[in-house]
Amino acid sequence: MSSILTNSSALSALQTLNQTQQALQVTERQVSSGLAVATAADNASYWSIAAQLNSDSGVVTAANQALSQSQAVLSTAGSAIDAVTSTIAKIETALTQAIQPGADLGAIETSLVGYANTLVNSVTGASFNGLNVLDNSTLTAGGTTGTLNFVSGFNATSTGGTVNTITLTTQALINGGTVGSAGTTPTAGTTGTGILDGGTTGGTSLLNLGYAMANAVSGLTGAAATTAAATEANTLLSGVATVLNAVTSYAAQIGTTQDAMTASSTFNSALTTNYAEGVSALVDANMNTASTRLQALQTQEQLGIQSLSIANQNSQLILKLFG
Repeated sequence: MSSILTNSSALSALQTLNQTQQALQVTERQVSSGLAVATAADNASYWSIAAQLNSDSGVVTAANQALSQSQAVLSTAGSAIDAVTSTIAKIETALTQAIQPGADLGAIETSLVGYANTLVNSVTGASFNGLNVLDNSTLTAGGTTGTLNFVSGFNATSTGGTVNTITLTTQALINGGTVGSAGTTPTAGTTGTGILDGGTTGGTSLLNLGYAMANAVSGLTGAAATTAAATEANTLLSGVATVLNAVTSYAAQIGTTQDAMTASSTFNSALTTNYAEGVSALVDANMNTASTRLQALQTQEQLGIQSLSIANQNSQLILKLFG
């Protein structure tokens, strides 16, 4: 039946055209944004999972940035320890020279004082962004060690997650000690509780070696001074070896921590890549499929418009029946 009030063909064509245009809008949005799931309305489950993964990825990225800073702190400390061990080697050389008869003891004592100041400068200068793991700034109040927990990663769980850390037990190379002086009236420095300024080197510290040598030969001349210097130098050399061993042991702890940081950084980088790939699989549009579907829908839209036009012309044909 033909009706001038209700054009069933036109209504059907219009409904099909509306459906095509809605699908076309979705496809055009996918092509322009590259996302098949841009909002929760597109796919609530996938969108929620992707949002959580993006959040976790952000935390892991922040952890890697923190690791970079932490590695810089320990690299700075490592460079300072290299300078310290180099200076200790020079101290050992000077003490060995003091054993030799005829050695210029005054020059050796002055050198030892200079090396002590170099040790202090190396330790106090080992600061990166205000953090120094070689002085006493990280020690527990009243203690000889401290604890630093460096952020290393993120352990994501279904209920949130926890931050992973790498722990370094810190020690002080210098903790309260001061440099002693040499010369004709040597003055003792203060003995501290650090590795370098502790009283482990023949009863004194590396900061006090110049004073110790000068004090040992004070008032002596000739063979007596030579014998006293040799005896004191041998005693101090034994202690220096002990200190060097303690320094290298702490350096090994720092190196082990750096290795752990490098491993964590590598893992975090791989993890963020996995997160990105996972999110992509959930929400990214398949551009090959989307572009093909776009062309098909555009063709359907054109045909729908033509169908609607033809359906609308049917009402005009009714007028010919009354001609």
